[in-house]
Amino acid sequence: MVDVICTNCNTKKEYPIGIQLNEIARDMQLCLKQPILAALVNNKLKELNYQVFKPKTIQFIDFTHPIGYRVYVRSLAFVLFKAIKDLYPSASLSIEHSISKGWYCEINNSHLILDEKTINSIKNRMKEIINADIPFIRKELLTTEAIELFEANGLHDKSLLFKTRNQLYSSVYHLDNTINYFYGYLVPRTGSLNNFNILPYFDGLLLQVPKQKHPEEIEEIVIQDKMFKIFREHKKWCEILEVPFVGSLNKAVEEKKDNEFIKISEALHEKKIAKIADNIFKERNETRIILISGPSSSGKTTFSLRLSIQLRVLGFKSVQISLDNYFVNREFTPRDENGDYDFECIEALDIEQFNKDLLALMQGDEIEIPKFNFSTGKRFYDGTKLKISKETLIVIEGIHGLNPVLTHLIEEKLKYRIFVSALTQLAIDKQNPIPTTDNRLIRRIVRDYRYRGYSALDTLKRWGSVRKGEDLNIFPFQENADTMFNSALLYELGVLKTFAEPILRVVPENVPEYAEAVRLLKFISYFFPISEREIPPTSILREFLGGSSFVY
Repeated sequence: MVDVICTNCNTKKEYPIGIQLNEIARDMQLCLKQPILAALVNNKLKELNYQVFKPKTIQFIDFTHPIGYRVYVRSLAFVLFKAIKDLYPSASLSIEHSISKGWYCEINNSHLILDEKTINSIKNRMKEIINADIPFIRKELLTTEAIELFEANGLHDKSLLFKTRNQLYSSVYHLDNTINYFYGYLVPRTGSLNNFNILPYFDGLLLQVPKQKHPEEIEEIVIQDKMFKIFREHKKWCEILEVPFVGSLNKAVEEKKDNEFIKISEALHEKKIAKIADNIFKERNETRIILISGPSSSGKTTFSLRLSIQLRVLGFKSVQISLDNYFVNREFTPRDENGDYDFECIEALDIEQFNKDLLALMQGDEIEIPKFNFSTGKRFYDGTKLKISKETLIVIEGIHGLNPVLTHLIEEKLKYRIFVSALTQLAIDKQNPIPTTDNRLIRRIVRDYRYRGYSALDTLKRWGSVRKGEDLNIFPFQENADTMFNSALLYELGVLKTFAEPILRVVPENVPEYAEAVRLLKFISYFFPISEREIPPTSILREFLGGSSFVY
């Protein structure tokens, strides 16, 4: 017998050695908000057919858990893949990226028209597969055998990935007569995937998933045309460089082309920043304020400094004003639902004083710049003055930059808004896109450890709150931007891998964040390491690695 502690019901019981997790869940008669999809065993994700041979602490998870959500979406993607293969054997599904609260997908088949009839056929086939309650079966194979299997089934992107993984054994998923590979575990059976939708979207389709807090409802579409355009642009560059997938990037590293990719990626960034400066120059008779916003670890600070240089090339002067100086005194700071100070809401700023100062500056008046003491929670003035000419641009960088409330007293024609984020278009393979949040999280883990004294555990603990703040204060306003800048670099995850791995490995097993550390370690294990040697000192990546020529 073996002892099992279930944290869902605070129960400890003995079970026969070798019992499966699904049998334990049935015996304990667990009743979660939604069907059980997987479990955390000693804070490590396992499928429900996992057998218990030693004492374990188990937490069963459903769709409302962030990990359960990812398991659900991956499994639904496999059902979509199978439905398309069943209906159109020569077609190939590519799951490109998240957009509009769903996942944008393309079907690579020149003869297939994605009209309403085709979409309905795919949707109905997906429902048939789900209603049949088919099991997802994972098999461990010699990697050489898995490669042969992928080649035989036309999954050349997965074959290339496995050729560069250097592992003796690899897992392959079977869904009836269809095989695939997914970065992460799947649900036990298709019957668990009872809510979804697909509809036409640009040149492909949008896979819609349930709301995490209300799984009975499908996420509403959010129009993100500007964001979609940036994704398309970056994908085009990946295809031009012939590195759309991690396997192809690894192959390029083997062929010693990584330095070339560093130079090309950095040159592309410089060209894009220069183009944004040119666009501002075209509006020089009106633009007075540049507003820069973006989520955590998107590289906003380095971007704003590089943009200022490009503006100087065009004859502009610029000054930067920090929103941190305009926090209200601590006693006036709003609190969140937990009673903690909410420093990320826009009401934590003195909006009226901020607008008053901006108007005075643009009228040619001299103002005294406030300062904020974060220790005392008080604003103060130390005699720092600022006066600008009509040719000087005011650069404001912060999470509320695109929120109209921030500059509500300023005429719209005087503003130029920029949204910055790391929107990686490199994918693990055709059905495994890389979430942009993972790219930013790994950047932040490295920076926090190297320059802020935070461990990976500290960063992971804060990440949920950071993401919540982004969803409330940043993403709803991103389409207000006049332009968007993609700060992702094609090569960066190969560089960050070397720095992130030792930091993540020290996350202890006895904390809930261990599961996320394990997931991220597996994710970066796909990449061959790339040296930082050729990265220039002005690179956005230097904001996270160090060695920047900018002063932050």
